[in-house]
Order: sequence, then structure tokens, then C-alpha cells
Amino acid sequence: MTGGTGTSGTGTIGELAGLLRPMLSAVARRLPELVVGLALLLTALGGLALAGAVVHDVAIDRNRAVGAAEVLEGSTFGRTLIRFTAADGQTVVPERGVFYPRGLAPGTAIAVEYDITDPEVVRVAGRSAANGLPAVLLGVLGMWAVLGPLALWLRMRRARPPG
Repeated sequence: MTGGTGTSGTGTIGELAGLLRPMLSAVARRLPELVVGLALLLTALGGLALAGAVVHDVAIDRNRAVGAAEVLEGSTFGRTLIRFTAADGQTVVPERGVFYPRGLAPGTAIAVEYDITDPEVVRVAGRSAANGLPAVLLGVLGMWAVLGPLALWLRMRRARPPG
């Protein structure tokens, strides 16, 4: 290896570091605001999730039909698969699963309510967006319990004189 090759590689890394240093410095100065912004974004996402659940509940309540469903194998944390027969005789397996599925086990027979104009919008009978409210509130409060103090600590650390 010649000395020129090794120096060239180090020089390139040094140049890259020189370009990134001001950007990273700016991010570090604004870190408390970034943490609060992340917390606000996650809070808004929780609110939007609840708003979406309410919209689906309203759609179901407007064109409500009731059916018997079976909880299917292959359900995951993100969705619980079911199969039911709609009023028109069509067998429906909603792609997104059933809303408010807590406590359902594969093979269980359950009653469901669905939007007769869109059977993909289906919830467990007797459940509503109110069932998701405690989980979203606990998630948002827990997130603020972690990110709030972190943002305050970062802000106090930034305010301290160097030394």
C-alpha cells in the first residue's frame, strides 16, 4: 500500500465528518425541542387512532347488521382474523380483522356488528371506541412520563455553562 491511498481514505472521512459536524451540532442544540416534537407527534397519532375508531363506529351504527363469527387461526397482535356470513349470504373475512378484539381466542364463536354497506368494517358486538380509550391514554401518558422528563433534562443540560 502506498501512503497516498491511506491518506486519501482518511481525508474523505475527515471531509465527511467536517460536513456532518455542523448539522449534528444543530441537532444536539435542538434535541429538547425534537424530543417534545416526537412526543406531540405520538400524542396526535394516538388521537387520530381514536378518531378513526369513532368514524368506524359511526359507520357501523348508521348501517348496522349483526352476525355470528368465528375467530380464526393466524391472528397476530396487530389484528384478529374472523369469518362471518353477511346478510347477503357472502362469507366475509375482513382483511384488517375485527375491531376491539381483546380476549378473543382462535376457534371462539362471537357476535359481531358490521356496516351492511361495507362488511369489512366490523367490530365485536357490544364494544366500541371507548374500549380503546384506556389503552391509548395509558400509552400516551407513559410516553410523556418518559419523554417529558428527558426533554426537561436535555434543556437543563443545554442551559448549564460548559465546564
